[in-house]
Amino acid sequence: MKKNIILDTDSYKLSHFKQYPPGTEQVFSYIESRGGKFESTVFFGLQKTLIELNQNFPDWDDFAEAKELTSGHGVPFNEQGWRDLIELGYFPLEIRAVSEGTVVKTKNVLVTVVNTDPRFYWLTSYLETLLLRAVWYPTTVATLSFECKKVIQRYMLATCDTTEGLAFKLHDFGARGVSSEESAGIGGAAHLINFLGTDTLSAIRCTRDYYDAGICGFSIPATEHSTITSWGRDQELAAYRNVLEQFPQGLLACVSDSYDIFNAVSNLWGDQLKSMVLARDGVLVIRPDSGDPEDILPILLDTLGECFGYRKNTKGYKVLNDKIRLIQGDGVKLSSIGRILEILTAKGWSTENIAFGMGGGLLQQLNRDTLKFAMKNSAIKIKGQWRDVYKDPVTDQGKRSKKGILDLQHGKTVRIQPAQLFSERQESQLQVVYRNGQLINRIQFQQVRDNTAKNLLVDS
Repeated sequence: MKKNIILDTDSYKLSHFKQYPPGTEQVFSYIESRGGKFESTVFFGLQKTLIELNQNFPDWDDFAEAKELTSGHGVPFNEQGWRDLIELGYFPLEIRAVSEGTVVKTKNVLVTVVNTDPRFYWLTSYLETLLLRAVWYPTTVATLSFECKKVIQRYMLATCDTTEGLAFKLHDFGARGVSSEESAGIGGAAHLINFLGTDTLSAIRCTRDYYDAGICGFSIPATEHSTITSWGRDQELAAYRNVLEQFPQGLLACVSDSYDIFNAVSNLWGDQLKSMVLARDGVLVIRPDSGDPEDILPILLDTLGECFGYRKNTKGYKVLNDKIRLIQGDGVKLSSIGRILEILTAKGWSTENIAFGMGGGLLQQLNRDTLKFAMKNSAIKIKGQWRDVYKDPVTDQGKRSKKGILDLQHGKTVRIQPAQLFSERQESQLQVVYRNGQLINRIQFQQVRDNTAKNLLVDS
């Protein structure tokens, strides 16, 4: 289906050009997280949509489709407005935003949008659906991933000699659990701001196409249940031996709970295949994939410690033989990561021994209300005069919106004067990213990563 920007909106938006006060010239709106699950957001994703906005600038075929569809759909079509816009040849907007990857406290402005041509006062809010969707999803994923990283880092600082390897402690397993490949791409890219491990190939393509990245995510050979169970239950040992023979070097992950995880760890890996594991030029990562990890992981670590040996690091925590590790990839959430690491720490095991894989919990089990994202109109210019626009519902104070022409300075939302609207603002954290069809201050993916990394703890 060819993208049609005219129809990439909510139906009721098509009638709004008739609803503004007479003499309306400009509409100023902003995007924010109104709060929600986390205290701060990791802003990400807008640049992809701005690039696509230009790539899909409407043409006369889009115009014809929109006119035909709306006539049967029950809403009016702004025929003259879209004719004028197509003839103009670009979107007459100025969009400002915080630099992607920046960590911003919730309830603050992240993006502002205003039309630059008075004929298109209706355009600012018309694009709300497209712009809000561009921001809320990748920002929420990036924020969730960042919060996971903070938890893992905290336990690494407490139980490991170094935080080396932190970037590979949470692996993206989410590609199959999202609603579309596009979601996998932008959501997976948001995770890659914080970590280097992913099985979501679409994410790597997304960062290359929209953020000028190289190969910025990595994976390893790994089994699935079918490649083990296809050998048959009585040939489980042979299946594992084959994997070791096929991949004699490097990191290798093997799901080991197709039948009996405890037998697989103690008898098959820990006894009959022990010499092969120790002889490998690399690390075997065993993956349990069922049961309660808070109960199972301590047992598996104790068993592996008995079979392969362990040492104590300088902080007094046990570290398995360097040839063997665990990854937990089933049912992983932010809350369960913290609980698991707390239990392992209490039992004397270093966080170095384990990594996590996260699927639907990372890329799908969230929504716009996770961080209460909204785009609202806060100022309007009518017959040359600016005035405040806001809502203040008596039934929900949390939905009270901001007033005036807004900016972000020193991490806080401030009001500015109309004369400052299109000016350079020395104190502002909002950069112009789009003006009259031109992308400005385009950012590369490494800079996005660097912006976020500034907010992590320093390894002691």
